[in-house]
Amino acid sequence: MSVAMLSTLFAALLIAAFSIDIGHGVLARSELQSAADAAALAGAGALLPGSPGPNWSLAQSNAQKAVSLNGSDNVTLTSASAQSGFWNLTGSPAGMQASTISPGTYDNPAVKVTVSRAAGLNNGPVRFFFAPLFGVNNGAVTATAVAVVSAPGYVAAGGLFPVAIGKCIFDQYWNAQTGSPKLDPSTGQAYTFQFGNGTLYSGCAAGQWTSFQLNTNDVPSVRGLIDNKNPTALGIGDSIWIQNGVKTTIYSSVPSNVDVLIPVVQTVATSGSSTAPIVGFAAFHIDVPVGGSGKYIQGHLTAGVKIATSTGQSGPYYGAYVPPRLAQ
Repeated sequence: MSVAMLSTLFAALLIAAFSIDIGHGVLARSELQSAADAAALAGAGALLPGSPGPNWSLAQSNAQKAVSLNGSDNVTLTSASAQSGFWNLTGSPAGMQASTISPGTYDNPAVKVTVSRAAGLNNGPVRFFFAPLFGVNNGAVTATAVAVVSAPGYVAAGGLFPVAIGKCIFDQYWNAQTGSPKLDPSTGQAYTFQFGNGTLYSGCAAGQWTSFQLNTNDVPSVRGLIDNKNPTALGIGDSIWIQNGVKTTIYSSVPSNVDVLIPVVQTVATSGSSTAPIVGFAAFHIDVPVGGSGKYIQGHLTAGVKIATSTGQSGPYYGAYVPPRLAQ
């Protein structure tokens, strides 16, 4: 066999050897990525509801425990790096932010998990089959995943109670740092307020009925919306009708002592009918509806309410969240 043929054969064996080992490494990394994804989702699933705010430590603990349920290259994984904090969905800033920041609109509670096969980690680097013939015995492999718990920015049909609340109420009664309602020092509970009757709170109209994208306020229509919720999907930026003067008999159809999801608008008009764009979606607890001469709904802001009627875009966290999803 000529030298040229030997060189060609050697090159072919070299390519074949490295191809097998590269494929082996790619498979090991894919398994690590699946483990990181699952662990990040398990951790993010424990972030909310917290008391108050996200449960950062439990999220990290759950993420690390979930890693051990996975393997890579027939090796059971035993360790991972888990970090919790806020993740900006727009990538600005990039990377995990501290849990102590005051979150902005696109800063979501998150868990970041990194799983590695490297020296001293998870039985060491991935061992190669043929590469050792050429002096390469193994290779380190790493995978990272980030899972977030998002506030809804879009709500499917049937998810919203027909009352809109003013954002100024959140400016007064919501603690963005902890992701929970502010407490009334006189009761130690979340501030209660009324809407439907035009009551102002430091100049802020708390809320009013909405017929969503249908301009009507007759009793049968409003009762239908109480029972069936929004007839079409709605997202941040969509305009809805704010309706004043809903009849007193409608309050007998309002449930009590329940959590509902409602649209948030910048301002609520106190008379007539008008439109306003949605700026977010909030969890609200109806304490009691009052008809007769009162005509109002009394309740309070609440947090940690999980819903399943949102997809796509995220919005500001006003107490409601959707199941965790991967952001990276």
